Amino acid sequence: MSIWKRMRDITVATLNERLEAAEDPVRMLDHYLAGMRDQLRQSERLHQQCAIHANSLRQQYLNALEIKEKRESQAILALKAGEDNMARIILQEKMQAEERCEQFKGLYEQSKESLTEMEEQIAELRVDYEEAASKRSYYIARMESARLQHRMNARMNTMGGNMPRVYDRINEHVTDMELEARSMRDLRRMTQEGTYNSGYGQGHPGLEQELENLRNKLKGEE
Repeated sequence: MSIWKRMRDITVATLNERLEAAEDPVRMLDHYLAGMRDQLRQSERLHQQCAIHANSLRQQYLNALEIKEKRESQAILALKAGEDNMARIILQEKMQAEERCEQFKGLYEQSKESLTEMEEQIAELRVDYEEAASKRSYYIARMESARLQHRMNARMNTMGGNMPRVYDRINEHVTDMELEARSMRDLRRMTQEGTYNSGYGQGHPGLEQELENLRNKLKGEE
């Protein structure tokens, strides 16, 4: 496993832990996504520069290879013409071109490996970015669900919270009405049966005073 891969796994694991503990995971993800976008842009610019450099190395490698092959053909012609000294000079140039060819070829191969590794890193960055963007949508949905649940709970509490007290008041009112009706019924029966014909008839001073006291008491309660 490459160092980049290990660092990426650690970063993703740390992000998941922080998301679960964050008070506002969406804001945290927005900050993380902004950093990843910047990292992607920088990586893509660097990849472009490396690609240009790799192309330059390849061109120098091909140029040196072409010179090497050309000098070898020229040396053969010089030998055929009996020009040994000329052949030696040409072969020296061929050997120098061959050395440059191997040098630039090595640099080019190394550059190609770096480009491949960078392309893999950029691809992984894009995957991480898409995953973080997906998590953002997920946490937005979770927060909206929680918000609606809070609203629903508050509404249900408002709807049902006062009902017991309402029932109590209704019950008290009905009970008072029943007691008042029962008292009036008993009073009517007593009057009809002559319960009050015991010497305290209408016009009796004590009776009239009691009646007046009762009226005053009722006024005081009002």
